[in-house]
Amino acid sequence: MSRVALVTGGGTGIGAAIARRLANDGYRVAVTGRRREPVEEVAGALGGIAIAADVGIPDQAQRAVDETVAAAGGLDVLVCNAGVSRPGTVLDQTPEGWDEVIRTNLTGAFLICRAALPHLLERRGRIIVIGSLAGLRASPESVAYCTSKAGLAMLTRCLAVDHGPQGLRVNCIAPGWVRTPMADLTMERVARSRTMTVDDAYAEAARHTPIRRPATLEEVADLAGWLAGPEAGGMNGAVIPVDGGAHVVDVASLEVS
Repeated sequence: MSRVALVTGGGTGIGAAIARRLANDGYRVAVTGRRREPVEEVAGALGGIAIAADVGIPDQAQRAVDETVAAAGGLDVLVCNAGVSRPGTVLDQTPEGWDEVIRTNLTGAFLICRAALPHLLERRGRIIVIGSLAGLRASPESVAYCTSKAGLAMLTRCLAVDHGPQGLRVNCIAPGWVRTPMADLTMERVARSRTMTVDDAYAEAARHTPIRRPATLEEVADLAGWLAGPEAGGMNGAVIPVDGGAHVVDVASLEVS
């Protein structure tokens, strides 16, 4: 029986890197996302399954799972990675922007987990949720994004409590800065506002991080691969930062040291 994984938001960035890692580990990988072209490109390179779907819409989340199971015969690993970001404070975030972020990042994870759970429980499967350091501490002008990612951390814990006794393992990866197309958009705004290059903006964002750089796509994907495997059998309900140690730094103390 072949092992099967479904990766949401798998057409670019972290999702694509995780899809590649799982394929290298021997999984038949289904890749889903809203844009057909990048999903087909990633899945085609891996010999996988491409599914154009918006997991924030209930029937499309269900279809993504149904097509995966129909094509591959089951489901062992679900990676909840689909996400968007719309900057803004409570005062200047629009209701439409809030709804888009919460629907894609949090409701989408709920819907795809709900659709996948019967198949995952049948195989004592795993769910890997891609959260963010922004779900563990607040960032400026990021109320919708931070709230959605904090919700993902709690969704992880609730799934582990409710379904761990049935053999399900659910863990959350919380990356800090990783060079991805979505992060590049933020860094391009920073670079324009400060008259610097995008590389300089990334360096500035990581200057208080103990490793002094963003994490790489491969570092996040490697952790996802480990969580998917038997070596992580004792892990359930964990939220694991991949941020080079940024979450342990008291930035205020650095200014007076």
